[in-house]
Amino acid sequence: MTSDARNPRACIRGTGRALPAAQENAAPSDAPPADGAPSEASAGRERRRAAAGETTSDLAARAARAALDAAGLGPRDLGMIILATSSGDAPMPATAVYVQQKLGAELIPSFDLSASLTGFLYGLSVANQFVTAGTLRHVLVIGADLLSRRVDPRDRAAAALFGDGAGAVVVGPAAGDGRGILSVSLRADGKKADVLQVPGGGSAEPLTQERLADRRHALRVNHAELRCAVEERLGGQALAALVAAGLTPADLDWVIPHHADAHLAGLLAEHLGCPRQRVLGALDGGNAAGASAGSVAMALDEGLRDGRIQPGQRVLLCALGGGLTWGSAVVRV
Repeated sequence: MTSDARNPRACIRGTGRALPAAQENAAPSDAPPADGAPSEASAGRERRRAAAGETTSDLAARAARAALDAAGLGPRDLGMIILATSSGDAPMPATAVYVQQKLGAELIPSFDLSASLTGFLYGLSVANQFVTAGTLRHVLVIGADLLSRRVDPRDRAAAALFGDGAGAVVVGPAAGDGRGILSVSLRADGKKADVLQVPGGGSAEPLTQERLADRRHALRVNHAELRCAVEERLGGQALAALVAAGLTPADLDWVIPHHADAHLAGLLAEHLGCPRQRVLGALDGGNAAGASAGSVAMALDEGLRDGRIQPGQRVLLCALGGGLTWGSAVVRV
């Protein structure tokens, strides 16, 4: 799943992000203990929490408007909306159609994509294919999650890692100046599906009073296995994306991992031989780090808007989440 890195045909035209107004400590001091504990790197971090009545589509639409404004486009310029989320407004229909409605977009294809924390990169790959093939001109890709409503409050480690937020990009034709999506590399391992999951609420486990009491509808995380997967998989996948783009780690200007855990983000930087100050998200204290499918796009938008990421620079985007799914993309902004 790669573009021609020497002459990319699709690029990111604009970015945007949205955070809930409320902010609170991710792991209340009076929360009951549970398996796992927040690492020292993530303990005490504040994560954004959506207000009562605020939905995933609300945040997604706000991020989308910001991305469209940055691209100098309007909703009627879009050919498709892709929303990566694991916490949509409802099981049916797709939350993307609510975003379409709130934006006032045309009757364009609008659908959800479920790949957990890696969802935004999967969506970016799909958009890249449509634009590169010339099938569509502009595709909106959004990563948005309200995982605070899925986290079991007894799992303090998960509560410290996951928050709410949305990030969006508009993918369109490249200008021929070398800027664009240079490569996307994706993987999945269904044998590890139980490492990060919400077991109840689907066809395998329809919700009953007993399952609700057992909190089968809440997020369940095997923290030890998840950390091992990040350490084993993400660095190698990032290098694969760089090779596909014809680059080395020394060619990178920035690395943006999804991780809310600064220790894991630091390990990735070490694996790549990248200075820690070039890693955005978890290592710079940004709010984007815990927003699941929204994290990578949010950190990219933050870096572009505050001037740290400059036009023409090369950025590595990477994530690992439930599935297990993981992947990386290299873009020249």
